[in-house]
Amino acid sequence: MGVDFGKTAKDYCKHRAGFPAEFFERLSAYGMGREGQAVLDLGTGTGTLARGLAQRGCEVTGLDPAESLLEQASVLDAEAGVSVDYVVGEAEQTTFPDDSFDVVTAGQCWHWFDRSAAAREVKRVLKPGGTLVIAHFDWIPLEGNVVQATEGLVERHNPDWKMGGGTGLYPAWLTDVGNAGFEGIETFSFDLDVPYTHEGWRGRMRASAGVAASLSEEGVERFDSELAGLLAERYPENPLYVPHRVSAVISRSPV
Repeated sequence: MGVDFGKTAKDYCKHRAGFPAEFFERLSAYGMGREGQAVLDLGTGTGTLARGLAQRGCEVTGLDPAESLLEQASVLDAEAGVSVDYVVGEAEQTTFPDDSFDVVTAGQCWHWFDRSAAAREVKRVLKPGGTLVIAHFDWIPLEGNVVQATEGLVERHNPDWKMGGGTGLYPAWLTDVGNAGFEGIETFSFDLDVPYTHEGWRGRMRASAGVAASLSEEGVERFDSELAGLLAERYPENPLYVPHRVSAVISRSPV
């Protein structure tokens, strides 16, 4: 399945909920989010992680291959009154000097990378004792809920999409960082409900890998129309309260 999130940059900017405040509070307990801390955010997209850390006083660089997403990120940064240095590039070969950053983050993106190459590159650009955070903020399909029904709709419109049925937890990432030589590996997760209007949920789904990032414009229109009908018929409550799980793998570069 060919995926290009640049094709859905406007929906991505408007409808994909950023990491919640509780996530940044958890990171602060691990020493992240301090004034002046040098942070690299891989696969930054529209900058949800980068912006959150910049708001806490970090000096943040956001890296992403999709220039159109970075343009949207800059718009959101201006609205939030923060500044992030955005760079077009790849996580596996960032071109930054060795030992450049105190923290490297990767939100909602580790699965898109060549993971072993990305882990090696993170270890190179982190300062000794620096921290890698691999984080996710995923919807959770449960029996009969709107997520499960929507995922089924995506699968009918895009049989190549194989990302449904997730739990929001990624044990393979622990192996990735362990194999790369990271130490002090820890994890956390917590659940919360995210409110979406019907319009907002449709926009969120258009901004997903299985819809506008990979379908034709006509295919996206067909999917969106059917989703609107499904919501009206089976999930008329507005807003919808959609279960999500926040999770993170935290590890340290050797001193």
